[in-house]
Amino acid sequence: MAGELAASVEDGARSPETGSGAPGDAVRRVAGQTAWRLVGMLVTMLVVSFVVFAMLYIAPGDPVAFVLGDQPTDPATIASIRAEYHLDDPFLLRYWVWLSGILQGDFGTSILFRVPVSGLLGERAVNSLFLATYASLLILIPGILLGIVSGLRGGWRDRMIMVVTAAGQAIPAYVAAIFLIATFAVGLGWFPVSGAGSGFVDRLWHMTLPAFAMALVSLSVVTRVTRTSIREESRSEHVETARSRGIPESLVRRRHIVRNGLIPIVTVSGLVVATQISGAVVVETAFGIEGLGSYLVKSVQQRDFAVVQAITLILVAVFVVANTVVDVLYGVLDPRVRARSARS
Repeated sequence: MAGELAASVEDGARSPETGSGAPGDAVRRVAGQTAWRLVGMLVTMLVVSFVVFAMLYIAPGDPVAFVLGDQPTDPATIASIRAEYHLDDPFLLRYWVWLSGILQGDFGTSILFRVPVSGLLGERAVNSLFLATYASLLILIPGILLGIVSGLRGGWRDRMIMVVTAAGQAIPAYVAAIFLIATFAVGLGWFPVSGAGSGFVDRLWHMTLPAFAMALVSLSVVTRVTRTSIREESRSEHVETARSRGIPESLVRRRHIVRNGLIPIVTVSGLVVATQISGAVVVETAFGIEGLGSYLVKSVQQRDFAVVQAITLILVAVFVVANTVVDVLYGVLDPRVRARSARS
C-alpha cells in the first residue's frame, strides 16, 4: 500500500508527457518560457502604446482650442502652445517623443492644467490600486474557498452557495453601490459616504463599501468557476483510480482534485484582478473616490489628451501583465503545459 500511495502521488504531480526529467531541467524550462513571455509582453505593450497614441492623434478636434477656449488669442501664443506640446511635429516624431518620455517615467504635460501628468495621477493611482487590491482579496479568498466547498461537499451547502451567488451575479455594481450607501453609510452610519481616506486604517474604512460593491459580481463568477472545475476533476478517471487504490480521501482531494482544477481557477482569477482597476469607474464615481477610472472619464470629456493616453496605457498594461502572470503560472502548476511548450 505504501508503494502504491507513493506511485499515485507521483502520478498526480507528473504527466506521462513530461517524462522523468530532472528538477533542474524543469526549472530551466520554466525560466526559458517565462523569459519568452516577458519578451512577448514587452512587444505587446509597444504595439498597444502605438495604437493608443494613434487613436488620440486622429481624434477630431484641436487640443489648442480646448486649452484656449473662446478667448481671443494672438497667433504667436497659439504657435508657442503648439510648439510646447509638439503638435506640429510629424506623427512618428511625436510618438517617439511621447514613448521616450514614458520610458523615463514622464507621461507628458496636461494640456488643461499645464502640470506633469505623473503628478495628477499619483494619488489617484494609489486610490485605484488600494481599491482594486481590497476588492480582489474579497473576491478571490472567499470565492475560491466557497467554490471548493461547493464542489467537494455538495448537498445543502452546494445549493445554498449557488442560490447566493446567483443573486449576487444578477446585481450590477451601481445597484450594489446605491444599496450599500443607503443602508450602511446613510442609514446605519457605519461607513463614510464618500472619499478615499488618508492613512492605511482610514483608507481601509473608506474603501470597504466600494470594495464590496465591486466584488459582488466577480465573487459569484469565481465561486461558480471554481465549483465547476472541482466537480469536473472529481469525476475524472485519475481521481477514480486513486480512490480505487485506497488513497486517503483528503490526499485525493488535495493532490488530485484541487491541484489539477487550478488552471481554470487561475484563469478567471487573473481576469478578475485585471478588471478591478478598469472596471471601477462606476464605483469610484458613486463613492466620490478620486481614482484612475473616474479621472479617465473626466479627462475624455475635457479633451485632456495626455492624461487620457497615460491612463489608457496604464489600464492596458494591467491587463497585459495579469495575462502574462497567468501564462507563467500555467507552466508552474501543470507539467503538461511545460512539456508542450518545450516541444513547440
